[in-house]
Amino acid sequence: MKTRLFLLALLCLPARAQAEETQPQAGETRHSAAQSFQVQEVVSGLDTPWGMAFLPDGSILITERGGALRHWSQGRLLSIEGVPESHEVYQGGMLGITLDPDFARNRYVYLAYTAKGEGGYNTEVARATLEPGRLAEVETIFTAQPRYRGGRHFGARLVFDAAGSLYVSLGDRGERESAQDLSGHAGSLIRINRDGSVPADNPFVGRTDARPRIFTYGNRNIQGLAVHPSTGMIWSHEHGPQGGDELNIMHAGANYGWPVITYGVNYGIGTRIGEGVEKPGMRQPIHKWAPSIAPSGMAFYRGDKLSGWRGDLFVGSLKFGQLVRLTLDGDKVAREERLLNGDYGRIRDVVAGPDGYLYFLSDARDGKLFRIAPAE
Repeated sequence: MKTRLFLLALLCLPARAQAEETQPQAGETRHSAAQSFQVQEVVSGLDTPWGMAFLPDGSILITERGGALRHWSQGRLLSIEGVPESHEVYQGGMLGITLDPDFARNRYVYLAYTAKGEGGYNTEVARATLEPGRLAEVETIFTAQPRYRGGRHFGARLVFDAAGSLYVSLGDRGERESAQDLSGHAGSLIRINRDGSVPADNPFVGRTDARPRIFTYGNRNIQGLAVHPSTGMIWSHEHGPQGGDELNIMHAGANYGWPVITYGVNYGIGTRIGEGVEKPGMRQPIHKWAPSIAPSGMAFYRGDKLSGWRGDLFVGSLKFGQLVRLTLDGDKVAREERLLNGDYGRIRDVVAGPDGYLYFLSDARDGKLFRIAPAE
């Protein structure tokens, strides 16, 4: 019944809400060390897209940093109504998105966005029910505390693990020392239940000096989250300052060091930050980038269409407009290959689609959705 109502709603949408039906346009053949491929433009006209999530029917929800949620379905780009209010302030706005593991049953969508309140801005997470053309029953399930006045480092990636826990990445909000302060949420990875409540086995439950939803801390600004397909562990990457971007495996209660240890340096002047690059009790990254690539978006590829890349990890680069391919050997990075090299602009998100293709978003006021297919 819901499917019939949804199709009817699409037919009844006003003409201005619809775009001309489009098919992916093939590009030139490119080559990596393991796979020949083409980049195909799927949709254009996106206003600074940030995150995407595939629906069971193969259509895609896409967030736009300015505050909109778009739905690409059957070749048309539609707008979803009822989206929670967000504030586009520097790096903030409407950001991360994911679906409930039981979406086919409950239709829950989760959004991470920048909210404004007394004291400044913070990251919030809302859960809503997706109905035809709109969100209903919108409920805020997490509010990061405290708020800060700056517009930097909101984190805002979302991912579910196999057990149904939701992870929310948070940046340090430009206040370095906040990442070592367990009395606030900034600079951490949050773990919550689907309704926003605290999992009983979170590492800081019962401590009076720590927020119970914190899973890890000492993180500067995580903008890539993915679940390892074999181990089930959460992998993340985070922005360093001038250099020092990190790829990490997230362990409950672990301190990842920022700003006490880092492989980055102070912007412009190149001086050391903190105490060096390592310290007992603080986790080391499994891979790092210096100079910085400004990573954003991350996906393990397990499909069959790009068989040469099966098992690889892909990371988007804002700074160089690259798609970084990491070949793994267990929990170690064996090789790194950089693809695309700025030809499609800043890459904001990377997702392995259920159809076996790899998708990415370009970060621009006239942003686009692309897919990577095997060369014909």
